[in-house]
Amino acid sequence: MPENKQISRFYPICYYIGLIILVLGCLMIIPAVTAVFSSEFNIFSIFLACASLTVMIGLGMIMIGCHYRQIKLNFGEGTIVASASWLLGMLLCALPYYFSGNYGSYLDCCFDVMSGLTTTGVVLIKDLDHVSNGINMWRHLLTFLGGQGMVVLALTFLSRRYANVYMMYVGEGKDEKLSPNAVTTSKSIWKISLLYLAIGTVVMTVFVVHAGMPIGEGFLHGMWIFMSAWSTGGFAPMSQNILYYHNLGVEVGSMIFFILGSLNFALHYAVLHGQRKEIWKNIEVVTFSITLSVLTLIAVSGLMQNNVYPNVMAMFRKGFYLMVSGHTTTGFMNIYAKQFFYEWGDIALFALILAMLFGGSACSTAGGFKALRIGIVCRAVKAEIGKMLIPDSRVKTSRIHHIKDIILSDAMVKSACLIIALYLLTFAVGTLAGMYAGYPYMMAAFESASVTGNVGLSIGITSPAMPAFLKILYIVIMWLGRLEFMSVLTLIAYVFRKVRRA
Repeated sequence: MPENKQISRFYPICYYIGLIILVLGCLMIIPAVTAVFSSEFNIFSIFLACASLTVMIGLGMIMIGCHYRQIKLNFGEGTIVASASWLLGMLLCALPYYFSGNYGSYLDCCFDVMSGLTTTGVVLIKDLDHVSNGINMWRHLLTFLGGQGMVVLALTFLSRRYANVYMMYVGEGKDEKLSPNAVTTSKSIWKISLLYLAIGTVVMTVFVVHAGMPIGEGFLHGMWIFMSAWSTGGFAPMSQNILYYHNLGVEVGSMIFFILGSLNFALHYAVLHGQRKEIWKNIEVVTFSITLSVLTLIAVSGLMQNNVYPNVMAMFRKGFYLMVSGHTTTGFMNIYAKQFFYEWGDIALFALILAMLFGGSACSTAGGFKALRIGIVCRAVKAEIGKMLIPDSRVKTSRIHHIKDIILSDAMVKSACLIIALYLLTFAVGTLAGMYAGYPYMMAAFESASVTGNVGLSIGITSPAMPAFLKILYIVIMWLGRLEFMSVLTLIAYVFRKVRRA
C-alpha cells in the first residue's frame, strides 16, 4: 500500500466503480441478443463493440484497485462510488445510442441515458416510432435497472464486502433493510422485481395484444411498458407514449403496476411475508392516499372549471390517470404535451406540479420528496401543536408506523426537512433556468418539477431543440434528485479537494 494515505483511498473507490461498469457492459448483451432475433445486425454489432469497450474499462479499473479492495470504505467514499458510477455509467451507456444514429448529438444520448437510469422518462430521441428493437430494449432495460439500483445489482453478485456494500447501497438513495445486511436486502429487492416482471409482462402483453398488436410485437411492448411502469420510469416504445394504444386495459394495467412500483420495497416484502395489515397502517401509504386524494380533487375542480373532459370516464382516463402518473413519478402520458399548457389551466397544473414534487415512497423506484418525509414533517407539526395545547405532564412521545412503530426523533425530522428543502431549491433553480431560456413561468415550473421529481411528464419544453445549457442542467437535476443530493454533493466536494491539493 502506498505511503500517501490520500492516494490509497482512491484505489478501493476505483475498484468498486470498476465492478459496476463491468456489470453494465455485460448487460449490453441483452439488447444485442434482441437485435439478433429482430435481424438488426448493425445494431447487434454496435452493442457488441460498446459492450467490449465498457467491459475493458471496467476490468481496467478493477485491476488498478484490486490490491486495495480489502480497505473498508467509509460512508463518504461509499456515496462517491454510487454517484461516480452513475456519471461514468451514463457516458458509457450513451455510446450505443450515439452510434445508432437516432440522436442529434452525444449530449442528447447522455440526457436520455440519465433520464432512463434515474427513471425520469423525458426523452430527446428522434423518430421513436421507427427505432430498432435493440435500442428500445436498451432504453427500457436502463430504466428497469435504474429503478432497482445498478450499484446494488453489481455489488450484490460481485462483492463480499458487506460493510462496503451497505455504504454504497445508502449512497444510491436507499436506506431500508429488508433483511440483516445490504447484500440479502438487495437480493430480496431483485427477487420482488423479477417476480413482478414475470407477472406484469404477461398481463400487459394480453392488454396490448387485445388493443390490436400482433403477439410477437405485443410481447415486447407489454414487457417494455411493464418495465417502465414498475420502475416508475415513463419510457414507452412509441412517441405518443400510452396514448398510442387507445386502450382502457393498457391504461388501467399500467396504472396498477406503477402504483405498486411506487410503494416501498420493505412494504412489498412485509406483505409477501403475510403482514397484510401493513398496507393500511403504514405511514407512507396513508400519506400518499391523503395527498393523492386532495390533489386530485383540486385538479378535477380546475379541469371542470375549464370543461376539459366531457364525462366521468374521460376524467378518469385522462385527469386521474395523469395525476396518479405524476404523483407516483412515473410520467406515462395519454395526452399530447401541449394539451397540459393549453387545456388544463393553472389550477390543475398547480396540483400536478405538487404531485410530481411529492412523489412516491422511500426505498422504491419512485422519486420526489417521498411520502415518508412528508408524513414525518406533518406528524412533527402535529406533535408541536399538541405540546402547546396540553400540559407538559400529558405530552406523549410521538411515533410513526413504518413496518414497525418508530419513535419520531429530532434527527429524523431534521433529515426530512433538509432533503425537502434541497428538492425545493433545485426546483426553483430549474424553473428559473427554464424562464431564462425563454419559456413561460408555468411551463418552466412544470418541466422543472418533472425532472426534479424524476417524473417524465412534459409540457413541451424537453426536445432536441431546447438549449444545450438546459439539457446539461436537467441532466444534473435528474442525477441529484435520483441519488437524493448527498451522494452527488459528496462527489463534488471530493473532486474539489483533489483539485485544490493538486
